[in-house]
Amino acid sequence: MPGPAADLGQNPFALLSLIAAPAVLTNAASVLALSTSNRFLRASERMRALSVRTEDRTLSHEVRALLLRQANRTEKQAVLLLKGLRAAYVALGSFASASLISILGAAMAGSALHFGFHLLSALALGVGFIGAGGLVTACLKLLQATRLSMLNMSEEAALIRAREQTSSPPV
Repeated sequence: MPGPAADLGQNPFALLSLIAAPAVLTNAASVLALSTSNRFLRASERMRALSVRTEDRTLSHEVRALLLRQANRTEKQAVLLLKGLRAAYVALGSFASASLISILGAAMAGSALHFGFHLLSALALGVGFIGAGGLVTACLKLLQATRLSMLNMSEEAALIRAREQTSSPPV
């Protein structure tokens, strides 16, 4: 009965995919974490801008209520982004771990330690699934945060349109 080394020798893509797939997913998780960090910083800047705007005591009650709703949404958005960032970091760590475990498993494939190869293969797969779950979770959190951002923009646009309709002379 051929061992794991024979399986890898017969299929040259097996070893490549064993190592490359987690490496590619590590890169994807890194890009997601970086963009999520940037979005978190922008939400923080948005909150500071809303804080400054609320200090203007000449604003109408309607505008002040709008700013409060937007501040609440921006806070929720920041919490979602932080959860997404946490999930992206879990994915990043999991995929990096899966790559290392896969390399160790591939090194064991040619040895007499067949049990170790199978154990490391299962471990790499399990850690990879955790990473995939982290990526999916991060993407879902980012989607929810984007929805809140879109609500803020829609409300702001509606306010601008309402102002323009009341202040523009009839054509």
